[in-house]
Amino acid sequence: MWNWNAWRSTVNTDAPFPDADEAWWRVQKIQTKLHQWATDDPDRRFDDLWNLVYDPDVLADAWHRVRSNRGARSAGVDGETVFYVSVIRGEQAFLSELRDDLKARRFQPIPVREVMIPKPGGKRRRLGIATVRDRVVQAALKTVLEPIFEADFHPCSYGFRPGRRAQDAIAEIHFFTSRSYEWIVEGDIKACFDEISHSALLDRMRHRVGDKRVLGLVKAFLKSGILGEDGELRESSAGAPQGGILSPLLSNIALSVLDEHFAEAWKSMGTSHARVQRRRKGLANYRLVRFADDWVVMVAGNQADAERLCEEAAGVLLPMGLRLSEEKTAIVHIDQGFNFLGMRIQRHRQRGSSRRFVYTYPSRAALMAVKAKVRSITRKSMNQSLSVLLHRLNPVLRGWANYHRHGASAKTFAYLSAFAWRRVWCWLCHKHAKTGMRELQRRYLRRWWPEQDGVVLFNPAKVAITRYRYRSAGIPSPWATQDQDAA
Repeated sequence: MWNWNAWRSTVNTDAPFPDADEAWWRVQKIQTKLHQWATDDPDRRFDDLWNLVYDPDVLADAWHRVRSNRGARSAGVDGETVFYVSVIRGEQAFLSELRDDLKARRFQPIPVREVMIPKPGGKRRRLGIATVRDRVVQAALKTVLEPIFEADFHPCSYGFRPGRRAQDAIAEIHFFTSRSYEWIVEGDIKACFDEISHSALLDRMRHRVGDKRVLGLVKAFLKSGILGEDGELRESSAGAPQGGILSPLLSNIALSVLDEHFAEAWKSMGTSHARVQRRRKGLANYRLVRFADDWVVMVAGNQADAERLCEEAAGVLLPMGLRLSEEKTAIVHIDQGFNFLGMRIQRHRQRGSSRRFVYTYPSRAALMAVKAKVRSITRKSMNQSLSVLLHRLNPVLRGWANYHRHGASAKTFAYLSAFAWRRVWCWLCHKHAKTGMRELQRRYLRRWWPEQDGVVLFNPAKVAITRYRYRSAGIPSPWATQDQDAA
């Protein structure tokens, strides 16, 4: 048996918590070992994980992750923020107290604070803001559990997994739809994060985790309750609070039932030659691509096959307490096109040719969303300088363009560039209402492009369009050893 204490000097001691770099390095070693054990023995159950949850290195790394998170300024029901913990309470005292409570099994999660955020179409999405204390423990749990379950997750899943991103999912869809997988089942799970069955989720976790203390802590987080915006405390009998650090991993564990079903079906279809023979016999071939709770099934067959697979998927999800949304689940042909992860995927004729190809380009909804952000930024107070405005505007334009630069996006980028220019120009005209156009041009528009104090408006039209390489099943795990990579 491998000795944890051989290189980790802070376990079960009162030594100060390590800094971010040291904690990260030690945690990587822990995760690599857990992942290696889980990969080498697919039937192994981990019976002694509790000591790792309150390990000083794991807690220190979890704290640094929570502190660097974009939601660090948000407070839970106790009103404490990361800043308050750092400055008022002190990091070392906070982590020591938290570790003592975990070690003595006194720790109990408290309800999350409900925040409703708007969604397209006038609907609202519920987020659950946990306390800083609960966030650190959730991050510690995720650190310990993620490398174990990553060994079981299938390549068809891309959302909230290390080393995988939305472009990989889009590239796989493009690859298969370009090869006769023409019918698409667009699956939409109704209120996925709100309806996951707790008992079914914990049953799936028990296949890998035998430590009842860890399972009990996960269950405590699931049952912690919600303090609504109206001040009412509600029980959480199903679902995982959206916005929690642990929730994406738990949703992937729950939805892996769908991955397993379609991965086994894909494996039973055999090699590429065997799949060709299936098609000649009139049998359908199909493959799943999932990103969190958004998924599609690509079908090399006919519409009846796609309808059958849609019903099949609904039956697979039902034991997890999940249902498909009748309004949003659809079956379309690739020539009609569909939206997935902000991209429009559609086959049409190449300009100047009779040949037909599958193209990916920014969806109309994604373009409208970024335009709304640009409008919001350029509509606010005129008291700020142009350089401050550009500092706020450029990350939005740069991030959106970098995400969509792997599609046929050149014309969309040119349109967005012109739109951003007009918004900034109108903002300048309103800010300096009594200044003439020539003077504004002289001050702020060097070569007719907005600039001040060395800060230049980002130009999406200059972003190079590059094809994203389809990586298939060759995406390495961050914890894979050299022997596993070679295999």
